[in-house]
Amino acid sequence: MAGSESNDGPPAFDNAFDADDVEQRIYGVVLQTREPATATVIADRADCDPKTARKYLSWFANLGIVTRHDGHPATYERNDAYFKWRRINQLAANHSREELQQQVRALTEKITRYEDAYDAATPADVNALAIAEANVDWSIDEIYSDLADWSTARQEREHYERARQQRADTPDHNYASG
Repeated sequence: MAGSESNDGPPAFDNAFDADDVEQRIYGVVLQTREPATATVIADRADCDPKTARKYLSWFANLGIVTRHDGHPATYERNDAYFKWRRINQLAANHSREELQQQVRALTEKITRYEDAYDAATPADVNALAIAEANVDWSIDEIYSDLADWSTARQEREHYERARQQRADTPDHNYASG
């Protein structure tokens, strides 16, 4: 019902981190930030003091979560390599070698179907507009959806394969079962 407020469900996007402590709010802002930003900008978005933001951003930089770019003022940006590494480690910790290999196979089959359907080696090789114009059965939205799914499958296969290789180098008993 319009105008009524409910306590059910997630908080509004604008205030998604209001209930969190300042460290979690800064971390949340870092996750959402795609361009380098100053500590002051991050502090404004996290609703905290810039000095506090600098303290946590320095700590996050030491952990590899953010990259600090020297300048006047310094800027910080999310370190995507850290999150990729974290994802691979989580996959290796939560799945057996066999499960990882099975997922690599499934993703490879999915990728092969897209390669065959679009007669291309990668999503970047596909001219979506030309295909949509030449094929009345395929809408441009369906093609773009396929290309996004194909790209995600390629990325996920890389993550699962790296996790599988990581597991192959380590006995199973060193990882928690998931």
